[in-house]
Parts: sequence; C-alpha cells; structure tokens
Amino acid sequence: MSSRETANVLWFNELHREDVNLVGGKSSSLGEMTSSMDVPVPYGFATTARAYRYFMAETGLNDKVNALLDGIKDYENSDELHHACEQIRNLIVNATMPDDLAQDIKTSYADLADKMGQKDPFVAIRSSATAEDLPDASFAGQQESYLNIKGADDVTDRVQECYSSLFTDRATYYRHKQNFPYEKVALSAAIQMMVFSKASGVMFSVNVANGDDTKIVIDGIYGLGEYIVLGKVTPDHFVVDKDSMKIVEKNIIKQPIELMRQPDGGTVEKEVPADLQDQPVLTDDQVIELAGYVKKIEQHYGCYMDMEYALDTNTNRLWIVQARPETVWSQRNKQKKADAEEDANVVSEGDAQVAVRGLPASPGLASGVVHVIDSPKDIDQFKAGEVLVTLMTSPDWVPAMKKAAAIVTNFGGMTCHAAIVSREMQIPCIVGTKSQHVAATDALKTGDVVTVDAKNGIVYMGKVASLLKKSTPAAQTGQVVAAETFAPTATGVMMNLGDPELAEKYSTLPADGIGLMREEFLWTTYIHEHPLYLIEQSHPETVVNMLANGIAKVVRAMAPRPVVLRLSDFKSSEYRKLKGGDKYEPHESADLLGWRGASRYYDPKYIDAFKLELAAVKKVRNEFGLKNLNIMIPFVRTVEEAQKVTDIIKGEGLIRSADFKVYMMAEIPTNIILADQFNQFVDGYSIGSNDLAMLILGCDRNNDTVAHLFDERNLAVKRAIRHLIKTAHKDGKTVSICGQAPSEYPDFTNFLIQSGIDYVSVNPDMVKETKRNVAHFEQRIMLDKATGRGLQDPADYDWE
Repeated sequence: MSSRETANVLWFNELHREDVNLVGGKSSSLGEMTSSMDVPVPYGFATTARAYRYFMAETGLNDKVNALLDGIKDYENSDELHHACEQIRNLIVNATMPDDLAQDIKTSYADLADKMGQKDPFVAIRSSATAEDLPDASFAGQQESYLNIKGADDVTDRVQECYSSLFTDRATYYRHKQNFPYEKVALSAAIQMMVFSKASGVMFSVNVANGDDTKIVIDGIYGLGEYIVLGKVTPDHFVVDKDSMKIVEKNIIKQPIELMRQPDGGTVEKEVPADLQDQPVLTDDQVIELAGYVKKIEQHYGCYMDMEYALDTNTNRLWIVQARPETVWSQRNKQKKADAEEDANVVSEGDAQVAVRGLPASPGLASGVVHVIDSPKDIDQFKAGEVLVTLMTSPDWVPAMKKAAAIVTNFGGMTCHAAIVSREMQIPCIVGTKSQHVAATDALKTGDVVTVDAKNGIVYMGKVASLLKKSTPAAQTGQVVAAETFAPTATGVMMNLGDPELAEKYSTLPADGIGLMREEFLWTTYIHEHPLYLIEQSHPETVVNMLANGIAKVVRAMAPRPVVLRLSDFKSSEYRKLKGGDKYEPHESADLLGWRGASRYYDPKYIDAFKLELAAVKKVRNEFGLKNLNIMIPFVRTVEEAQKVTDIIKGEGLIRSADFKVYMMAEIPTNIILADQFNQFVDGYSIGSNDLAMLILGCDRNNDTVAHLFDERNLAVKRAIRHLIKTAHKDGKTVSICGQAPSEYPDFTNFLIQSGIDYVSVNPDMVKETKRNVAHFEQRIMLDKATGRGLQDPADYDWE
C-alpha cells in the first residue's frame, strides 16, 4: 500500500482529479487545478478518507452510529430521523480525536502558515465526501463548509464538525434511499487559504450576453464580491478577444463603496478613497492576466467556464477562487447539435413504431433524445431538451424535469409527483408504463430519438414530424384564425404565475398584469439551497442573481403591465428540504401556522436572507430598468410586523412611490379587523382566500376529514372581504384577490365585483373566461341600476 493511501493529510499539489477515492470530489478538484494547471489557486491541504475511517474506528463510533441508524424505524418520519442524526453528530463532535491524527492536521496547518509566511492564517474548511469502491460517488453538496477559521485547535475542531456533517438529516436520508451503507462513505476536509480581497469579480469564457465564444468577459469591483451581485455596486466591465488577447471593450463605472473583510473575520462597508472611485478596479495587465487564466481553464476542462477571482490586499496577487462549467450557452449549443441529430431520425406517421404505452398524465407532443436516469444523483447529467425516462420522480427530480422536452416513467398514477409537476410546468408526461406491460426503462435506452404523444399515452421510436406538425398552433403555421375580442372592464383581471419560463407564452393573454408571482417556484426550481446556507458559504450572489433573473423574465414579458411579486412564503418543512436547511429550520408540528411570511423577515436569524430577496428586487428595478415590478408581503400577523418589515424594505432602498407599490396579503382575520391600521404601511391588499377561509372557519383545508366544511363562499368570509374593501377604499388603498375562488366560482366573482374589488387574479387558463365574466357582471350592474329591476341579493354582508 502506497504512502498516499495511508496518509492522513495530502497537499493540493499531491492531488489530481482521479483521486476522488482518496479525498472526495471537491478536494481532488482543487488538487487538479493546483497540480496540473498553471493558474493561481489558494493553497492548502486535505485530510484523507483514510483519516476519517481511522477516526471512526479509534473512537469506537462505528458501533454506536450503526445502533442509532438501526433504531430508525421510519426514515419518512422527519422528527425521528432528525433526533437520531442529531445524536450521531453530537457523538462525533464530542469524541476525542486520536492524537496522531490531530497532530497531523495541526502540523500541516503550521506548515501552511510557514509556506504562506503568515502566523495563524485564516482558512476555509470545505467538506468533500467520497465513497469506498465508488470513486465517482462524491455526494456533492450534502456536507458542510466553514469559512474564516483561524488557529490550529479551531481548525482541528472544524474538521471534526465536517466529519459529523456526513450525518445531516438530508445526507442520511439520501444514503438510505440509495441503499448505500454509511460505512462505505468517508469524508475529506479541504483546508485552504482565505483570500482577503481588495478587488474581486466574475469572469466567463463566453460572452454571456450573446453567446460569442471568441470573447472573454471580466467584471470587477473593489472589495469583496458580494456587492457585485447584491447590486450595491455596478462593476467595471471588460471584454477580451481570445485570439488577439486584447481588450476590445472597457466600461469603467464610479464605485463609491466597497465591502471589506475585517481582521476578526467580519465584514464592514467602507467608502472607496475619492481618488480611486473613478479609476479602473483592475489594470489592463491584470485584465489580460485573468483572461489568460480563463483560456487555460477552458482548455483544460473542455467547456465554457464560469469563474470567480480575487485580488489579495496583502500580496497584490490574483487568485482563482472558483471555476465551474457555464450552463446556459453550453446547453444552447448542445441543443442545436441534438436538434440536428433528431432530424436524421425522422420517420413517417405510417411507419412509426410504438415503443411503449402508459397513462397520459400531462397532454402534449414532443420529440427528443432519450436520457434514462435511475438515480437523482445523476440528474446533473441531464441536458435541456432531452426526454427524461426513469422509474418515478420525487421533488429531487425537479431540476431535470424542468429541462425535459417530455417525461416518461415506469410507475405512478394520474396524481403522482411526475403527473402533478408536469401539468404545472406544461411538459408532456406519460406515467405508469409498467402497468401497460412494458417498462419504459426496458424499452428505451439513452440516445434513442423518440416522439412522445402524451395526449394518448404513446411513445414512438424516431421523430414523427407529421404528428408534431399537427400539434403546432394555427398562428404559427400561417393559418387564418378568428380573432378573439374582449370587452374592456373596469375591474382589472390579473394572472397568477409561478414558472418564469411560461411568462412569454402567457404574455399574450388579455390579462392586465400579474397579480401574484410566487417566489417559491424560483427556489425549488433554480436555487435548491437554503439562503442562510448560501450566505454561510459566501455565495449570496446565487440567491440574488437567480432570483433577479427569474423575476426579470416575468416582468420583462409582461411590461409595461404591473407584476406583483409575493416575497418568500415557505413553511419551515419546505425550507428544510433545501440544501443546508436542516441547520437553520425548526421542527414545527403545525408549520402552516408557524415561522413563515413576515415573521421571518425581521427575525435576527433570517433578516440577512430576506435582504437578499430585496436586493434581487432592487436589481430588477434599478439595474435591469424594469419599473413595473412591485412586491407583496405574505402572512402578516400584526400591525407591528407590518411596520418592521416595511421599515426594512425602505432601509434597503426600496421606497414606496407612484411607480413602486408595496402590497400585503390579506389572509389572516387580523388583517381584516385591523385594516384601518394596516393601511398606513401598504398601498393595497391581495386577498388569499384559501388561508383566509381556513382561519376564519378554523378548518384545515388539507385535512380530508373536515375538507367538506372548507368553502371560501361562506358568509363569514364574504363579510370579511366586504369589510376589507370598504376599509381599504376609505384610505385610497386597492384590493385584489389571488386565491382559487374566482377561478372556480363565477358567482363568487360576481360578489367581488358587486363589493367593489379593484382586481381579480386567476390562473392562466381562466383569464379569458374570467375577462368575459367580469364584463358580463359589470354590464349587469349598470343595467340593473338603470332599470331598478335587477335581482336582489338577500344576504347581509355588513357586520357592523
């Protein structure tokens, strides 16, 4: 056995990408960039998988861990799982590390200090998991990382905490679902120098604005990189030609402030010295130096790359601190190639061979290249435009489902996860092929070109172009179609929307704007990670950028019509499912009535995450110039909460004005009873009829036992709505409704119009019908008033 395989610690320059079995994916990747590439990466070392196994054996923890895991009767019981995992993590953290292992880590930290010429340097400690006998099983992203750690004892303690993070609820559940014994898993901790940035930024090996891969784009700001993504500072922008390595475009922006790291590891905002504010953050030589690193990294990895860099304040050296594949333009170019391959597989309708049949879960027709995936750990390999073929899906599959041209599963019925999500995202989907005697994963293999007829539950081999042509809307084929007309209405008809990708499609509907854009969809589809976890990992830009881009898609498609974004309203159990969520979320027996909505926003434990949401809104309005974006605060329990949250919003530079409105969900009886007091803090309300009816009637709408009692049309609910409209209008505040009731009950819409509501917001498929209904009801009101002979409603809607 080689010394590398028995070592407790290996330095980055001793590691390569094939050493995943020794130190896991993250450590081996850092080693690859250090040992095999001529680019500057902050130096460090990694504890080995062998060291972890030695720790577990010497401390006698293996038997105790096995006993606790064997004691878990139901892994679906989150409280039971959490209790067992918490005990395991405590055992690991409180165990005494073997002296020789602890000494190896401390000695390596001291050696790192000597090599760097610093006493007790700040380091980042990142977990890097691997699996015995499975070098490719890196379990990426399921363990913890720690930043700004200083001192040998603290470093050793944090390595031990990394070890314990193998047993987060999420990682333990995942291994159980994969039938993967925990003894096969090990953990490496990468201990890496921190960079104290006097300047930093991002760079791409492709021009992300237009897909031009002959150019390199470099953006930079003074100080830490957080402000480049929070929108607080607009970066300098450089474009470099790859061939000539000359700067072909330069845009220098005045930068008045910067975020700096303090000696104790904290951060502070400072004013950039006046003589530097108008000066480029980087010299031309530094820009060209960075461009050279970009070319090397792209050539080494063989794909477009997205990188981050930092300019060290102590050494004036440039460092590459992150490198990952760029996804958007890479996927578009690959899709062009896939389309060309599909065209070579065109078959006539008469010659089309049926490959498999199933239940038509979500209608539609699509053609594409099959990608068979058996495990959610492989979903990162799935490419946009492919046909997803699998056993069944769960929430972990949403990222792949979102990109799929169509979905086909072996198992499941019309109400399974794949069916529900596919219908929401309007992706053709066939489920339960196994019940029709042939499993999709047996009949189809990766690389096959197929046509999915999800209306009839049939998958054909090849691209059946004639079928696809029949499904093309008439407007796209040049056919003459009768134009639809809609009478103008005084009551606005708005639209509810979750998926930003559908905004362009629905923008042609006769809606007066978006009355409810749900932010939660952006988290589960694009971000997947808990905001506080991302902040801890020093990646708040992920939240800001992804939220801003998703929001902007909708706002841009609907412009100049207004869009109302409802800020995050996850429950704790939903937040816990995001990566890193276990650490930050409480276990609440009734989280529907727990830590949600406004109560999170001002809480010291969550306020930093809330400010990222506001930064995304500010970026869309100020940087993207989309002024038709407004916001809405959900689940505000008290007037004091309304004041606290609106003060935070104002403090982050989002000031209520004629072109920026702050609305509030009216979904709690308090909102109705104290509407006269809430009025001073908001511009209007949107009634959440589902929660409002539930809380007025004391009836859990998700409980089948009492579901028959739940009805938004109950007189108590109607009186509450009538009172809110009257009270809001007295102070010039508008009232909308974004619940299901207007979509389901035309008579309820009539009641709302009779009550003077300003807007109704309905699902996209109900916009046209509601528009006609509203016009009809408004005409009826005018006719009844003119004749004095209209139907009388005997109900008394006033409670005074």
